[in-house]
Amino acid sequence: MVTGAMDEFSDLDLIIAASSDYEALLRERHEIAASLGPLLASFTGEHVLEPRLLICLYDGAQPLHVDLKFIALADAATRVEDPLVLWERDGLLTQALLQGIACYPAPDRQWIEDRFWVWVHYTATKIGRGEFLETVGALANLRSMVLGPLALARAGARPSGVRKLEQLAFNEVELLRPTVSGLSRAECIAALKAAVEAYRAFRSDDSAVVLREAAEVASMKYLARLEAS
Repeated sequence: MVTGAMDEFSDLDLIIAASSDYEALLRERHEIAASLGPLLASFTGEHVLEPRLLICLYDGAQPLHVDLKFIALADAATRVEDPLVLWERDGLLTQALLQGIACYPAPDRQWIEDRFWVWVHYTATKIGRGEFLETVGALANLRSMVLGPLALARAGARPSGVRKLEQLAFNEVELLRPTVSGLSRAECIAALKAAVEAYRAFRSDDSAVVLREAAEVASMKYLARLEAS
């Protein structure tokens, strides 16, 4: 709605900011959600490290996913994007938003480099053990945490995992396509190698990254031995 990209598949992300008695608001959030419409189910967002979030599904002509985020008014200043203010009391929310600037976090390329080769080795060990479903999950994590954000950043889009990657970073999708694996040893090895090549391509965009060359060599030697065995 904020960006003009809403369609029939969109969910709604609503923020409720409390100017007082925030703890009471949290205690009553399930009741508040139920009062808004035909609530089918709701649960809090600890799995995405956001316990203030209440994830809801409402009934209707078609089910509607609504994320209700309950925050204290002062916390509105810290945000990744500027919201559309639908309603506020005495301009309080607008005033709170003026205390900060929206900033969506860019991928921390050094943070990624420091971890990537450990993840490559970990994924390779799952292939070696024959845990191909686990491998598919590990590859999905690499796309979500590393390759997707870097692809979107290269395309000048918001680096939010792999969200709308096909539409926003079409050229980069071809780098990621071979990282999607089937459930066989050969397919998993090929997909992991493709993930490495995609990462190396994106890594070349930033010459300031301190390479973890020893970890890269060791993990790739391990993968090569696995492939040859």
